[in-house]
Amino acid sequence: MARTRAVDFEEKQRGILTSAAAVFAEMGMDKASMSQIASRSNVSKALLYHYYPSKDALIFDIVRTHLAKLEADIRAADRPDEPADVRLRLLVRQVLDNYRDADNQHKVQLNGVNTLAPEQIAELQAIERRIVRMFSTVIREINPDLDKDRPLLMPVTMSLFGMMNWVYMWFRPNGPISREDYADIATTLILEGVKAVS
Repeated sequence: MARTRAVDFEEKQRGILTSAAAVFAEMGMDKASMSQIASRSNVSKALLYHYYPSKDALIFDIVRTHLAKLEADIRAADRPDEPADVRLRLLVRQVLDNYRDADNQHKVQLNGVNTLAPEQIAELQAIERRIVRMFSTVIREINPDLDKDRPLLMPVTMSLFGMMNWVYMWFRPNGPISREDYADIATTLILEGVKAVS
């Protein structure tokens, strides 16, 4: 007979993923152990293995969950009826808002994916590509000539992601600018700069 799920299964799972991301971010993927993750999660090692049979399974689910939420929130924030410059500003703000408490997940995404199986990597890359496509579609509306003579749409789009993805390295919540301020700065740099790219 199949074991039924506990009522708080998903809540416990979220807690484990959050704790595991913190351990991986602090210790690194190789040095972090399932014992440390169980201890940080306030669960037994046996219960941790009930949820996740390996570190790779944890890494995959941390990144998959992080990217899936990001994709869903970007789609919810998009306003296709608005002008492209307004849409881009909304999308950038949403990404940076999602990154607000996700530094650990972001570090796992940057440093842990290379340990995963090819099919897991392919699944994560498919989500990443969909996210990038949402941005490149809006950027193409802003400057339809980006791909006219040379393929410049992707370099411009990925430059924006470079500004967003590395913000965790330097941004401080109590610093001189807010996340919203930086979202506007990054968007303005793209909106103004894209006019000169040809």
